[in-house]
Amino acid sequence: MLNVSIIIPAWNEAERITDCLSNAVRQTVMPHEVLVVDNRSTDSTCAIVERFMAERPEAPVRLLHQDEEQGLIPTRNFGLNAATGDVLGRVDADCMLKPDWVEVVSGVFGEDPEAMGATGPVTYYDMPARRMSLMGDDHVRRRTYRADDGRVLLFGSNMALRASAWRTVAGEVCRDSEDVMHEDVDVSLHLLSHGMKTVYSQSMICGISARRMDTSFKSFHAYMKRFRNTFEAHPEHWRKRKSENTMYVMYPWLHALYPVYQKLLEARDINPAERMWWDEQINLATAPER
Repeated sequence: MLNVSIIIPAWNEAERITDCLSNAVRQTVMPHEVLVVDNRSTDSTCAIVERFMAERPEAPVRLLHQDEEQGLIPTRNFGLNAATGDVLGRVDADCMLKPDWVEVVSGVFGEDPEAMGATGPVTYYDMPARRMSLMGDDHVRRRTYRADDGRVLLFGSNMALRASAWRTVAGEVCRDSEDVMHEDVDVSLHLLSHGMKTVYSQSMICGISARRMDTSFKSFHAYMKRFRNTFEAHPEHWRKRKSENTMYVMYPWLHALYPVYQKLLEARDINPAERMWWDEQINLATAPER
């Protein structure tokens, strides 16, 4: 079985980093390592990670510091370059991995030697109707989150790369100093430029926060424009459909519902990340043997 590193770039993620790490190490197959790469956090992110490591010395968690440059891309690159696994998983600090995520990712690359990048669907763990959300996201990613002749684009909150593939493109990926591109789509297009195979697995499931929907429409629109900016930076690649059109339709509803639902969770003293993990554990325990 191929071993899997998990890289988590972090900047001021004190609110969610403990839940993220708990989900990352409570797996059916333990990850090879979990690298939290702090990028000049000004809150208690580092202290929380250090406390987690002290309380869970058996967990393969390490805290790294990328202080030379502020930004997601240099922080992501630092972590990917430092990782030692056969496969490099990359998730966000507010992501909650399904309990069999590492096992699934290892299997995807182990069963397909040509696979160089992999991604899967996500659901909003801090919103209602998680299963419906997962089905909708799966539908979008299988049909529209593609480039060129239907080749898979990787999603930064839920993606993995074969270590050899990352070493091939590490010196080529865009630095995006103006911060106007989607760094995950950029990595995807660099892989495709080398003729590398990217795959989609419906079983590679991750929970993400809907907090991006709790922003102004101006901010949301600027975030959606990153798709166009990224493809314009790679004119040799193209796409038939625009995934962001679905997000524009969803934005008004999620923007209105998100703060209301957060108040409900708070009133009921529910940790949505913990709740999702337990629900998935029950599902795994009651599922037929694979």
